[in-house]
Amino acid sequence: MSAHWHQIVEGYVRDGGSHVASSVVYVADEGFHIILDPGMVASQANILDPLGALGVEAGEITDVVISHHHPDHTMNIALFPNARVHSATSIYQGDSWHHATEPNRHITANVRLIATPGHQPEDISVVIDGQTGLVVYTHEWWMESGPAEDPYAADRDLLRASRQAILDLKPVVIIPAHGPAFTPNANTPL
Repeated sequence: MSAHWHQIVEGYVRDGGSHVASSVVYVADEGFHIILDPGMVASQANILDPLGALGVEAGEITDVVISHHHPDHTMNIALFPNARVHSATSIYQGDSWHHATEPNRHITANVRLIATPGHQPEDISVVIDGQTGLVVYTHEWWMESGPAEDPYAADRDLLRASRQAILDLKPVVIIPAHGPAFTPNANTPL
């Protein structure tokens, strides 16, 4: 069995950065319903309507993963009141705050989190053993073209190392934090 994923929002950065939306991904695996980076979007309907079209209600979401703590990736966590929220360092639910013992951990057999510092020191990426092969959701690329040099990278050497580690996994698809999914190739920036 493999996980099924759907990019329900294609993120973007427009108008010199004055309009930003995070890519939002829904993953179903082993009875778990997972949302990745429910951040800034033009309207909450941009998240809830495509999810509803898949036959999933907000209350059915079991887990939310945030790649890092910037508002453009966390703004709409509260849409999913029953979910555990995973970050690199913690798992939150209701009023419970548990420190994660390891950023590299499984949510299900086919969905795991890996530490990929670079854009921010606490960045995590989500590795999905998906219906079409290995897929990685990450903020190490904003979109297919990069940017080659992330202007907000906390550490550019760590960014390059994390990008290389992701490419070494041989994903068939990368879902970047602010753009449509793409197939990595020789032109994918390191």
